[in-house]
Amino acid sequence: MLQAQRTTSSGWASAIGHALAIEGLDIVELFAHAGLDPELLTDPDARIAQDGMTRVWQLAVERSGNPAIGLHMAHVVRPAHFSVVGYSLMSSRSLLEGFNRVVRYQRLIGESADLMLQLEPGQCRIQFAIHGDRLPAAQQSVEAAMAYALAFCRWMTAEPVTPLSATFARPAPSDPAPYAALFQCPIAFDAPSHSLTFSRQLMETPLATANEHLAKLHDRFAGEFLARFESDPVTHQTRQVLCRLLRQGEPKRQAVAAAMNMSTRTLQRRLQEEGVSFQQLLERTRRELALQYLGQPQLTLFEIACMLGFADPSNFFRAFKRWFGLPPGQYREQVLNGDDVDIKE
Repeated sequence: MLQAQRTTSSGWASAIGHALAIEGLDIVELFAHAGLDPELLTDPDARIAQDGMTRVWQLAVERSGNPAIGLHMAHVVRPAHFSVVGYSLMSSRSLLEGFNRVVRYQRLIGESADLMLQLEPGQCRIQFAIHGDRLPAAQQSVEAAMAYALAFCRWMTAEPVTPLSATFARPAPSDPAPYAALFQCPIAFDAPSHSLTFSRQLMETPLATANEHLAKLHDRFAGEFLARFESDPVTHQTRQVLCRLLRQGEPKRQAVAAAMNMSTRTLQRRLQEEGVSFQQLLERTRRELALQYLGQPQLTLFEIACMLGFADPSNFFRAFKRWFGLPPGQYREQVLNGDDVDIKE
């Protein structure tokens, strides 16, 4: 069976956009030029093809003339870039525990990312790798991950954390000054891997943001999301595309397949392998979104019908009653009144 393409989370892509803005670049324009839909950047559940992000990095280097542009990621640290993974890291007891969580959930940030922890006497080595699909990953992508990891350590500890060493699996750049300025430690190029090494004492120091209850809660959310993501990757990706396209009307198979860079036949086959048809997934997605939207009182029933891709609101009303056994207006009234809603699945 063919593997689904590697993707990057929209949160991480947005972080890259903030970093590129430091050089005066516009991520929306770069996305469009790279053949990506800029609306993906504002969809928190969207996934973006890794090869598309490689093209964005290539364009960024070409237009800025700065091959070390990935290091700007050290200046845009926000937990939301990692979604639930970032908050899970924040609530960890130590940096070591937090990075173990990042290793566990790294696929939620990007399937192309590969993070590995190596514990050694007195030190901890974090090894980074980014894998491409058809295109080899840009060196800026892995350097961005390293810069962000270091900045996150400094932000979490509120200390000017300095690694014991940093290694790069690439030739020495013509200008190593940006690397020396950021990492402030011995640096080796042409190394076997990209890595940062920290003292064990630093990695095991208790964090002021530690919260065991929140950590367990975030673990549950991240674990549930990861389980769905890993068990049915194409179904998950298709649902995300459907959520994005529904506002434009009922999505056709051809449009969804094109958004996923595959043929209609391939999409149908992969969904079938995961035990669902396109029509079943479309209906399931509409059902789930309908319940979410009806819980938002600022949205009218007409607006919700349009957001679900129904050309005629009456079609939405009939579909909702078929799904749940009561009209959408009655469901909303009961929910907003705090009443128990007896819906028929």
